[in-house]
This record gives sequence, C-alpha cells and structure tokens, in this order.
Amino acid sequence: MDRRGEEALRILREPGVLTDDLRRELLELLVFPPERRRMTYEEFLEWADEDTLAEWVDGEVVTYSPASDRHQDIADFLVSILRPFVESRQLGVIRSAPFQMKLSRSGREPDLLFVSREHLDRLKKTYLDGPADLVVEIISPESIGRDRGEKFWEYQEAGIPEYWL
Repeated sequence: MDRRGEEALRILREPGVLTDDLRRELLELLVFPPERRRMTYEEFLEWADEDTLAEWVDGEVVTYSPASDRHQDIADFLVSILRPFVESRQLGVIRSAPFQMKLSRSGREPDLLFVSREHLDRLKKTYLDGPADLVVEIISPESIGRDRGEKFWEYQEAGIPEYWL
C-alpha cells in the first residue's frame, strides 16, 4: 500500500470521524477493492465493447488480463488450421475472441469456439446463445485454475461435447 493509502487508513481509524459501519465498509474497499460488478447479461452486452476484457459469470462482470504474444500466436495458429477445414467442408463456423458464448449462468469468451451447421441458429450478432460444439481455451499462468476447474465444470454442465486445453 502506498503512502496515501496508509494515510487514508490512519484517518479512517480515528474515533469520531466516521460511524463504525461506514469505517468498516471503507476499510474493506481499501483492503479488498471490488473487481466485479453486478448486471444482467443484456446490460453486460451493452456495456462491453470488443476491447473489454471481461466475462459475465453468475450476474457479475469478471475482468481478466490481456493475452500474451505467445497466447495470441497459438490462437492465430489454431484458427488458421481449423477455419479453412471447417469452411471447406461446410461443417459450421469458427469464432475467436472477442466473441461471447452465453450459457445458463455465464457469458464466457473462449479463445476459440466451433458451432456446427446444426446449431447455427444459436449465433447472434455479438454472441453465441447456448453452448458451442467445441470450445478451446489456451492456458496461461493466470488462467490455469479457472480453465481446468471452474470453466471445465461449467462447460460440462452446459453440454459442450468437446473442450480442448
């Protein structure tokens, strides 16, 4: 914490400056700043633009770090292989981030997803309304737990038949 933060904490601890409840709330905000914001999925779609690095999970906006060069190179490589294969055989479509996938409790932004011809009706202008047939997540150091845990179970529950890491 910097000098200004320490000074703010000192003032907040002084008796008579704030009520106990307000002091407790402000201390929590200083120590545990909010990283999530609550909204509906429709509000999230209006709020987020293509440069927004966020997903919608259980009504909360969860932000994440930008992809590294290596991560982006891997995503570009996979798209360069899969897209021509899928399109030449008219199997469906490939979408890459930024493109949302709306599941029952979340709006995720997989690195890559495939929607089969049979499910093209799920494609909307800015998101897929329902599970993809294939989801690819490129693991980064900060996403290991989320990709192998939270997203794995969420995608399984949503009925996504293929999940590649």
